[in-house]
Amino acid sequence: MAADPADLRTPPWAREAMGAVVALAIAIATVAVVASTPRSELLLRDGDSLVTTLVVRSLAAGQPQDWAMSSVLFVPETAVLGILSLWGLGSEGTLLVAGVANLVALYGALRLVAGARRPGSAPVAGSLLALAAFALLAVTEASADRDALEPASLLLTTTYYSATVIAAVVAFGLARRGLDAPQRRAHVWVLAGVAAASVLTNPLFTAWATVPLSVVLVVVGLRARRREDPPSATSPPFATPTRVGSAAWMLLAALVAGSAAGFVARVPLSPLIANTGAGYADPSQWAQSLAYYAGLAADRLAEPAGAAAGVLGAVLWAWCAVASVMLARRAHVGAAVAAACGWLVPLLVVVGAIVLGTHAARYLQPVAFAPLLGLAVLPDLAPQRLRLGRIVLAASTAGALVLAAGLGIPRLVTAASAPDPDLACVVAWTDASGRTGAGQFWTVRLPKAHAADPRALVQVDHEVRGYAWLVNRDDFAVGDVTFLVRDDESVPFALPGGVTEADAASLVDCGRYTIVDFGDRTLPLGPQRS
Repeated sequence: MAADPADLRTPPWAREAMGAVVALAIAIATVAVVASTPRSELLLRDGDSLVTTLVVRSLAAGQPQDWAMSSVLFVPETAVLGILSLWGLGSEGTLLVAGVANLVALYGALRLVAGARRPGSAPVAGSLLALAAFALLAVTEASADRDALEPASLLLTTTYYSATVIAAVVAFGLARRGLDAPQRRAHVWVLAGVAAASVLTNPLFTAWATVPLSVVLVVVGLRARRREDPPSATSPPFATPTRVGSAAWMLLAALVAGSAAGFVARVPLSPLIANTGAGYADPSQWAQSLAYYAGLAADRLAEPAGAAAGVLGAVLWAWCAVASVMLARRAHVGAAVAAACGWLVPLLVVVGAIVLGTHAARYLQPVAFAPLLGLAVLPDLAPQRLRLGRIVLAASTAGALVLAAGLGIPRLVTAASAPDPDLACVVAWTDASGRTGAGQFWTVRLPKAHAADPRALVQVDHEVRGYAWLVNRDDFAVGDVTFLVRDDESVPFALPGGVTEADAASLVDCGRYTIVDFGDRTLPLGPQRS
């Protein structure tokens, strides 16, 4: 086949660079839109969303590290946020940039799924198409409710498993690359490392990637053993059935071994894990779980934007099923595996979440990201070469940058710098007092993340016991506090020693917050609880 003249003028590195630039522009625009909706509360101010921010602040303060984490350790997310915090953009600005970085990382993972560049394919176009579809899903999500069935926008946070989402897509991409080029062993070793690191930080990777991908790889291995299908004329080189079958078993072994190694590596970190997550599963509650998720779906589909997102998601899911069959018939095994994961992963995750009796929409994120795999491999099924000439690609790059710079960045700046006089009041009073206060989980974490010294505010329950959940237990070493911060989210305090709020020297009005100042009187912290 004759070379495309556009290819002769545009070297591969330029196409990859332009693709990355367009992905960055899409990411900026997506985060800007979501941050301009009530969903910004979840992105920037929610108590759960501030875990990584508090870890970074604690490290910067030189505090001894003794964290009480959930089953998720947030290791990659914290590392990325720590690096971004060096830019000096403030808490909100850093979190927004982290959301952009997550979307760009998703593009990189999708680019891995799209496969290597070869005649008859346009992997950059497929990757951008998949990212654009994900962006469309994300911008339809505007609820401030963390429990709403709006899974795509959760990737814009640093605490709702963004690293696990990206790692799962990377795992699917490595499997595709390993089957496309079975003579290479690098993909096997990298897959083992990704699985180990991902399970170490979040065991949910096993449900989102290890189990479903293992099922698909077993099918590929068994099918290669039973049928010696000749490769098609467009199949990748070296992709003979025997070699593909062998690669499938090796990838399977690497995936399982890496996941097992991740669980072993978690053992020394057990003191950091306050809740293994086992309590979140209760199979006896499967009927209630089914009703819960059905209710969330009904609420989502009742909204026009939610209905549109539901239709798009259903179409993408169905396309993955069709594409997996078509690709398998053409002996494009690697791409077929990716497409198969696109429909199998959401199915297994939703059924598994119901069977285990869970009640958390965040577990269902694969329904948003897995069907993108079908778009990433779409160019493999193109009847003719997708021609993205130099002029078209350059124009789209320039247009995307103009939109991102003209619309996205100003919105991000507005969201990052939005005034919050109530929060500023609490932070200023705390910093000026030079003393230590306390507040409950949903109340104190935002002021704690903004205080000059995060140790100045301690997380407690309504009985002023140290609440060791997603917080550094070293905070409790202070022993006592002299003021409390409360708001409408706070449960009425039952103070130790018969003390009441009426005994307070003063009440400081900070809008939605109230500071209950006991002056020289101290409130001892009770025993820690989780």
